[in-house]
Amino acid sequence: MAQQEWLYGLHAMQSVLEKEPERVMEVLVLKGRNDERLTNIINQARRFGISVQFCQRKALDDKVSGEQHQGVVARAKPARVLDEADLDKILESEAQPLILVLDGVTDPHNLGACLRTADGAGVHAVVVPKDKSASLNGTVRKVACGAAEVVPLIQITNLARTLKHLQDKGLWIVGTAGETDKTLYDVDLKGPTALVMGAEGKGMRRLTKETCDELVKLPMAGSVTSLNVSVATGVCLYEIVRQRSLQG
Repeated sequence: MAQQEWLYGLHAMQSVLEKEPERVMEVLVLKGRNDERLTNIINQARRFGISVQFCQRKALDDKVSGEQHQGVVARAKPARVLDEADLDKILESEAQPLILVLDGVTDPHNLGACLRTADGAGVHAVVVPKDKSASLNGTVRKVACGAAEVVPLIQITNLARTLKHLQDKGLWIVGTAGETDKTLYDVDLKGPTALVMGAEGKGMRRLTKETCDELVKLPMAGSVTSLNVSVATGVCLYEIVRQRSLQG
Protein backbone atom coordinates (compact mmCIF):
# COMPACT_ATOMS: atom_id res chain seq x y z
CA MET A 1 0.00 0.00 0.00
CA ALA A 2 1.26 3.51 -0.81
CA GLN A 3 2.77 5.41 2.11
CA GLN A 4 1.37 8.72 0.93
CA GLU A 5 -1.05 10.26 -1.55
CA TRP A 6 -1.55 13.69 -3.07
CA LEU A 7 -4.81 15.52 -2.38
CA TYR A 8 -5.82 18.67 -4.24
CA GLY A 9 -8.64 21.12 -4.87
CA LEU A 10 -10.26 23.60 -2.46
CA HIS A 11 -13.29 21.47 -1.49
CA ALA A 12 -11.24 18.33 -0.93
CA MET A 13 -8.65 20.20 1.14
CA GLN A 14 -11.26 21.93 3.30
CA SER A 15 -13.01 18.63 3.91
CA VAL A 16 -9.91 16.63 4.85
CA LEU A 17 -8.72 19.37 7.23
CA GLU A 18 -12.13 19.36 8.92
CA LYS A 19 -12.57 15.57 9.08
CA GLU A 20 -9.08 14.03 9.14
CA PRO A 21 -6.39 16.70 9.74
CA GLU A 22 -4.06 14.07 11.23
CA ARG A 23 -3.60 12.61 7.72
CA VAL A 24 -2.15 15.82 6.22
CA MET A 25 1.66 16.00 6.35
CA GLU A 26 2.32 19.07 4.21
CA VAL A 27 0.34 21.66 2.25
CA LEU A 28 1.70 23.23 -0.95
CA VAL A 29 0.12 26.51 -2.07
CA LEU A 30 0.47 28.45 -5.32
CA LYS A 31 2.76 31.43 -4.73
CA GLY A 32 1.04 34.76 -5.32
CA ARG A 33 -2.52 33.44 -5.23
CA ASN A 34 -4.63 35.32 -2.73
CA ASP A 35 -8.27 34.49 -2.10
CA GLU A 36 -10.39 33.94 0.98
CA ARG A 37 -10.93 30.17 0.66
CA LEU A 38 -7.23 29.51 0.13
CA THR A 39 -6.33 31.76 3.07
CA ASN A 40 -8.77 29.80 5.26
CA ILE A 41 -7.08 26.53 4.25
CA ILE A 42 -3.63 27.96 5.03
CA ASN A 43 -4.78 29.23 8.45
CA GLN A 44 -6.49 25.95 9.28
CA ALA A 45 -3.42 23.93 8.30
CA ARG A 46 -1.19 26.12 10.45
CA ARG A 47 -3.54 25.73 13.44
CA PHE A 48 -2.94 21.99 13.23
CA GLY A 49 0.82 22.52 13.00
CA ILE A 50 0.95 21.40 9.35
CA SER A 51 3.81 22.78 7.26
CA VAL A 52 2.68 25.19 4.48
CA GLN A 53 5.01 25.74 1.50
CA PHE A 54 4.51 28.31 -1.26
CA CYS A 55 5.42 27.00 -4.73
CA GLN A 56 5.42 27.91 -8.41
CA ARG A 57 2.57 26.53 -10.53
CA LYS A 58 4.78 23.95 -12.31
CA ALA A 59 5.74 22.35 -9.00
CA LEU A 60 2.05 21.88 -8.13
CA ASP A 61 1.17 20.69 -11.64
CA ASP A 62 3.91 18.06 -11.49
CA LYS A 63 2.65 16.67 -8.16
CA VAL A 64 -0.83 15.98 -9.57
CA SER A 65 0.10 15.14 -13.19
CA GLY A 66 -1.48 18.30 -14.57
CA GLU A 67 -4.91 17.90 -12.90
CA GLN A 68 -6.78 21.08 -11.91
CA HIS A 69 -5.56 21.67 -8.35
CA GLN A 70 -7.00 25.20 -7.79
CA GLY A 71 -3.73 26.35 -6.25
CA VAL A 72 -3.52 23.89 -3.36
CA VAL A 73 -1.98 20.41 -3.08
CA ALA A 74 -1.33 18.34 0.05
CA ARG A 75 0.87 15.35 0.84
CA ALA A 76 -1.19 13.06 3.05
CA LYS A 77 -1.20 9.64 4.68
CA PRO A 78 -3.56 7.26 2.85
CA ALA A 79 -7.05 6.97 4.32
CA ARG A 80 -8.03 3.68 5.96
CA VAL A 81 -9.68 1.32 3.47
CA LEU A 82 -13.21 0.38 4.59
CA ASP A 83 -14.40 -3.21 4.13
CA GLU A 84 -17.29 -5.62 4.74
CA ALA A 85 -17.03 -5.26 8.54
CA ASP A 86 -17.50 -1.49 8.22
CA LEU A 87 -20.52 -2.06 5.97
CA ASP A 88 -22.12 -4.28 8.62
CA LYS A 89 -21.69 -1.56 11.26
CA ILE A 90 -23.40 0.96 8.97
CA LEU A 91 -26.30 -1.42 8.27
CA GLU A 92 -26.78 -2.04 12.00
CA SER A 93 -26.93 1.70 12.74
CA GLU A 94 -29.54 2.61 10.09
CA ALA A 95 -33.23 1.76 10.31
CA GLN A 96 -33.76 2.27 6.57
CA PRO A 97 -30.40 1.96 4.84
CA LEU A 98 -29.74 3.29 1.35
CA ILE A 99 -26.63 1.80 -0.25
CA LEU A 100 -25.18 2.68 -3.67
CA VAL A 101 -23.31 -0.16 -5.39
CA LEU A 102 -21.06 0.64 -8.36
CA ASP A 103 -20.14 -2.41 -10.43
CA GLY A 104 -16.92 -1.66 -12.30
CA VAL A 105 -16.93 2.16 -12.45
CA THR A 106 -13.26 2.68 -13.33
CA ASP A 107 -13.24 6.38 -14.30
CA PRO A 108 -12.19 8.44 -11.24
CA HIS A 109 -14.22 11.44 -12.45
CA ASN A 110 -17.37 9.28 -12.52
CA LEU A 111 -16.63 7.80 -9.10
CA GLY A 112 -16.11 11.28 -7.66
CA ALA A 113 -19.34 12.55 -9.21
CA CYS A 114 -21.24 9.52 -7.85
CA LEU A 115 -19.87 10.16 -4.35
CA ARG A 116 -20.94 13.80 -4.53
CA THR A 117 -24.47 12.82 -5.59
CA ALA A 118 -24.58 10.06 -2.97
CA ASP A 119 -23.81 12.60 -0.26
CA GLY A 120 -26.56 14.90 -1.50
CA ALA A 121 -29.11 12.08 -1.59
CA GLY A 122 -28.29 10.81 1.90
CA VAL A 123 -26.69 7.51 0.86
CA HIS A 124 -25.25 5.68 3.88
CA ALA A 125 -22.41 3.94 1.99
CA VAL A 126 -21.04 3.41 -1.51
CA VAL A 127 -19.87 -0.13 -2.27
CA VAL A 128 -17.30 -0.96 -4.97
CA PRO A 129 -15.38 -4.15 -5.87
CA LYS A 130 -11.67 -4.00 -5.07
CA ASP A 131 -10.53 -5.30 -8.44
CA LYS A 132 -12.79 -3.43 -10.87
CA SER A 133 -13.15 0.12 -9.62
CA ALA A 134 -11.40 3.45 -9.57
CA SER A 135 -9.50 3.94 -6.31
CA LEU A 136 -10.10 6.80 -3.90
CA ASN A 137 -7.35 9.06 -5.29
CA GLY A 138 -6.87 12.82 -5.52
CA THR A 139 -8.97 13.11 -8.70
CA VAL A 140 -11.91 11.32 -7.06
CA ARG A 141 -11.65 13.52 -3.96
CA LYS A 142 -11.51 16.75 -5.98
CA VAL A 143 -14.50 15.85 -8.18
CA ALA A 144 -16.44 14.71 -5.09
CA CYS A 145 -16.10 18.24 -3.63
CA GLY A 146 -15.69 17.01 -0.06
CA ALA A 147 -18.10 14.07 -0.24
CA ALA A 148 -15.25 11.53 -0.32
CA GLU A 149 -14.43 12.47 3.28
CA VAL A 150 -17.98 11.96 4.57
CA VAL A 151 -19.56 9.17 2.47
CA PRO A 152 -18.06 5.77 3.41
CA LEU A 153 -16.55 4.03 0.37
CA ILE A 154 -16.58 0.28 1.06
CA GLN A 155 -14.22 -1.93 -0.97
CA ILE A 156 -15.33 -5.55 -1.08
CA THR A 157 -13.77 -8.68 -2.58
CA ASN A 158 -16.85 -10.45 -3.99
CA LEU A 159 -19.71 -8.26 -5.19
CA ALA A 160 -22.30 -11.02 -5.75
CA ARG A 161 -21.65 -12.39 -2.26
CA THR A 162 -22.01 -8.91 -0.74
CA LEU A 163 -25.31 -8.35 -2.58
CA LYS A 164 -26.63 -11.64 -1.16
CA HIS A 165 -25.49 -10.50 2.29
CA LEU A 166 -27.42 -7.24 1.81
CA GLN A 167 -30.50 -9.28 0.84
CA ASP A 168 -30.10 -11.31 4.03
CA LYS A 169 -30.04 -8.03 5.95
CA GLY A 170 -33.41 -7.07 4.43
CA LEU A 171 -32.36 -4.77 1.60
CA TRP A 172 -34.10 -4.83 -1.79
CA ILE A 173 -31.47 -4.97 -4.56
CA VAL A 174 -32.44 -2.81 -7.54
CA GLY A 175 -30.16 -2.93 -10.59
CA THR A 176 -30.21 -0.75 -13.70
CA ALA A 177 -30.22 -2.52 -17.08
CA GLY A 178 -31.37 -1.48 -20.54
CA GLU A 179 -32.99 -4.83 -21.44
CA THR A 180 -35.80 -4.71 -18.85
CA ASP A 181 -39.29 -3.37 -19.62
CA LYS A 182 -39.74 -1.90 -16.14
CA THR A 183 -38.76 1.73 -15.62
CA LEU A 184 -37.38 3.35 -12.48
CA TYR A 185 -40.79 4.95 -11.90
CA ASP A 186 -42.65 1.62 -11.86
CA VAL A 187 -41.08 0.25 -8.66
CA ASP A 188 -41.44 0.87 -4.93
CA LEU A 189 -38.12 2.22 -3.64
CA LYS A 190 -39.22 3.38 -0.19
CA GLY A 191 -37.82 0.49 1.87
CA PRO A 192 -34.22 -0.47 2.69
CA THR A 193 -32.58 -0.39 -0.75
CA ALA A 194 -29.30 -1.10 -2.50
CA LEU A 195 -29.14 0.60 -5.91
CA VAL A 196 -26.72 -1.09 -8.32
CA MET A 197 -25.25 0.89 -11.21
CA GLY A 198 -23.17 -0.75 -13.95
CA ALA A 199 -19.85 0.20 -15.51
CA GLU A 200 -19.40 2.86 -18.16
CA GLY A 201 -20.53 1.35 -21.46
CA LYS A 202 -20.73 -2.29 -20.33
CA GLY A 203 -23.33 -2.08 -17.58
CA MET A 204 -23.50 -4.61 -14.77
CA ARG A 205 -21.66 -7.92 -14.95
CA ARG A 206 -23.81 -11.01 -15.52
CA LEU A 207 -23.52 -12.41 -11.98
CA THR A 208 -24.31 -8.99 -10.48
CA LYS A 209 -27.40 -8.73 -12.66
CA GLU A 210 -28.60 -12.21 -11.73
CA THR A 211 -28.30 -11.40 -8.01
CA CYS A 212 -30.54 -8.31 -8.20
CA ASP A 213 -34.13 -8.60 -6.94
CA GLU A 214 -35.38 -6.22 -9.61
CA LEU A 215 -34.05 -4.61 -12.78
CA VAL A 216 -35.13 -1.15 -13.92
CA LYS A 217 -34.23 1.25 -16.70
CA LEU A 218 -34.47 4.98 -17.29
CA PRO A 219 -36.94 5.96 -20.04
CA MET A 220 -34.95 7.38 -22.96
CA ALA A 221 -37.00 9.51 -25.37
CA GLY A 222 -34.27 10.74 -27.72
CA SER A 223 -31.61 9.21 -29.95
CA VAL A 224 -29.13 8.65 -27.10
CA THR A 225 -29.49 5.11 -25.69
CA SER A 226 -27.94 5.67 -22.26
CA LEU A 227 -26.73 8.32 -19.82
CA ASN A 228 -23.33 8.75 -18.22
CA VAL A 229 -23.21 6.56 -15.09
CA SER A 230 -22.91 9.48 -12.69
CA VAL A 231 -25.88 11.27 -14.29
CA ALA A 232 -27.98 8.08 -14.24
CA THR A 233 -26.99 7.53 -10.60
CA GLY A 234 -28.26 11.00 -9.73
CA VAL A 235 -31.59 10.42 -11.45
CA CYS A 236 -32.10 7.08 -9.69
CA LEU A 237 -31.04 8.24 -6.23
CA TYR A 238 -33.29 11.27 -6.30
CA GLU A 239 -36.28 9.15 -7.32
CA ILE A 240 -35.59 7.14 -4.15
CA VAL A 241 -35.37 10.42 -2.19
CA ARG A 242 -38.67 11.57 -3.74
CA GLN A 243 -40.47 8.33 -2.88
CA ARG A 244 -39.14 8.30 0.67
CA SER A 245 -40.20 11.92 1.20
CA LEU A 246 -43.82 10.89 0.50
CA GLN A 247 -43.77 8.49 3.47
CA GLY A 248 -43.61 11.27 6.06
